[in-house]
Parts: sequence; structure tokens; C-alpha cells
Amino acid sequence: MSDPQLGGASIPLRNCPSLSSNERLPFWLRAIVIIGAVLLTMGAVICVVHPALLVSPHDEINPAVRVYAGYTFSRDLALAVMLVVAMALRARATLNSLMLLTGFIQVFDGAVDYADHRYAIIPGVLVIGTMFLLGAAALSGAPFWKAQAWRQNP
Repeated sequence: MSDPQLGGASIPLRNCPSLSSNERLPFWLRAIVIIGAVLLTMGAVICVVHPALLVSPHDEINPAVRVYAGYTFSRDLALAVMLVVAMALRARATLNSLMLLTGFIQVFDGAVDYADHRYAIIPGVLVIGTMFLLGAAALSGAPFWKAQAWRQNP
């Protein structure tokens, strides 16, 4: 089924039932959340285990890089855990907000990658961001540029 609010896009969109609904999330949406959570967790582990992968090969890993790697670890792991918990609890409004946040983080990460000339990873980052934004649109029944996507469903 396509949604006219997305210009006839052929992704399966439907309005969210209330938060107390026990209806299962569609498989494709659960797959996006799980794939995203796994990738976020892998990013968090890389930040702790081998932060040199976060910078160019010729850049030095100094205490400042380790501090920012620690912040990235915290951000990525918290998002991964919260995405999975919200999905498991079928907390649709929370999951929608987390998917919007994760999608925008990925888009902004893509902009940073562009500014830093890391062109090879931009397509992957943008694909992940787009998947999360489409998933949020399916949960809320509206794309992120519509106010409905940001409001709690009735």
C-alpha cells in the first residue's frame, strides 16, 4: 500500500494504533531496528576496542580522540539498547521518536563524513538514515516533515 503523504511511495505505511496495542510490528520494520541496533552496537565496540578506526590512518590517537570515542560509545550503545527495548515493548511512540533521532543522527553523520572527505562511507550512512526515517514514517503515518510524525499517536 502506498501513502499519498509520501508522494505515492510504495512502502507499507499505516497509521499507528494506540500505544496499548499488542499488534506486532511489521517484519521489515523490526528488521530495520535490529540491523540498526547491531550496527550501533558494533560502532560502540569499535570506539572502545579500536578507536583508530574512527579517524584517518595517518591521524594520531590522543587523549582527546579517546574522550570523543567514549562519548560516541555512550551515544551508540544507548540508542541501540533503547531501540530494541522500545521495539520489544511495542512502545510505538517511543520507537518512532528513537527512529527519527537515529535517522537524523545518520544524516548528520553523513554531512560530517562529507566535510571530512570520507566519501566511501557516506552512501551506507545515508541508506541507514533513510531506512530509519522511512520506518518512523510508517510508525507515525507521516513523513518527518509533517507535524503528525512528531506527535504522540492517539
